[in-house]
Amino acid sequence: MITVKSKSELEKMRTAGIIAGDALHFGGQSIKVGMSTYELDKIIHDYIVKHGAIPSFLGYGGFPASACISINNKVIHGIPSKKEIIKDGDIVSIDVGAFIGGYHGDTAYTFAVGNVSEDAKQLLKVTNESLYKGIEKAVPGNRIGDISHAVEEYCVSYGYGVVKNYVGHGVGSKLHESPEVPNFGKAGHGPRLLAGMTIAIEPMINAVGEDVKVLPDGWTVLTKSGSLSAHFEHTIAITPDGPVILTKPTIV
Repeated sequence: MITVKSKSELEKMRTAGIIAGDALHFGGQSIKVGMSTYELDKIIHDYIVKHGAIPSFLGYGGFPASACISINNKVIHGIPSKKEIIKDGDIVSIDVGAFIGGYHGDTAYTFAVGNVSEDAKQLLKVTNESLYKGIEKAVPGNRIGDISHAVEEYCVSYGYGVVKNYVGHGVGSKLHESPEVPNFGKAGHGPRLLAGMTIAIEPMINAVGEDVKVLPDGWTVLTKSGSLSAHFEHTIAITPDGPVILTKPTIV
């Protein structure tokens, strides 16, 4: 069932969204060549807890960390590890959730570390831009397919592969709610968007091909081609005045 939030519920979601967005931004600022993804996860965990929230992902479905950290050809759901060291030229996707006041915020960003390739820079730029192409369509009266089509059309125009196995979703008192928000689809199709709906739009885009595979850990998703992958996400509220990004960071 798709839930429509009241004004007070949206305010609570904004609080959760700010903590998630700031934790993500703080984590990105903290990335250093030579640090482990375990260290980065701890920084993010401590930030969320310090600000009175609970990491949404910790223990979710058995996930063992507070952030999903996915490097280079890892698409999503990378498990932080003391053995995984961030190197110059890596692209590091961080996916963060924060739960406070009964509501979740969910957001992701892929950071460039040091001297990344021009191909990597373009993949990050296009994937991030596609997120905002989708957000532009998140207005009352449109349909989920309008968001999906905008993301897909933009990324495919650059020859990239749009991951189809994993999609965006509603967000609220549960981390994952209806409706699903694919990054592919037909304009004018799917559930109609109503003011008060809150959804996570999250393009997951591969440099080569759409196919993915899951490691034996049951979590980590890789590009089947071995190519780079980027992931960007915001939780947004659909309002009569247009889309509002709930996970926009407030720290600089």
